[in-house]
Amino acid sequence: MDQILNLSALEIWPCRREVRANGFTLIEVLVALVIITVAMTSVYRLQGDTLRMSTAKRFYSLAPKLAKGKLAEIESQGFKNATDGSGDFGQDFPGYTWTVRLEDVHSDLMTKMAQKSQTRQHLTRIEVTVALDEKTKYELRTYRFHVD
Repeated sequence: MDQILNLSALEIWPCRREVRANGFTLIEVLVALVIITVAMTSVYRLQGDTLRMSTAKRFYSLAPKLAKGKLAEIESQGFKNATDGSGDFGQDFPGYTWTVRLEDVHSDLMTKMAQKSQTRQHLTRIEVTVALDEKTKYELRTYRFHVD
């Protein structure tokens, strides 16, 4: 009986032994993986948004200059030689395309003024569109008055 009383609690209940090995439990590892996954996903999305905004900023800075340059080219050729058309900006601006649409605007007031001055007066509507892709477009619309 003395032997039974001298047994320690660990010897009677072997499942109660608390042996802690060095390392992490499965729950700790899973929690760490979830935190890393959430953080990396956020960083990845932020990087993608930054890249997209940088491309858009470049386009909306460059497109007005390209459109005004195309408009100056049309004006230097003269309106008699100007026609509708489209094309690209070459190797200097790869991926950028342009479209020009010209339309004569008629009005009764201009007709009366032309009859009085006995000259042919024209008002031309010019639309220049600069595009990078189907979604990203910049439109410049202006009117030019010229006399034959």
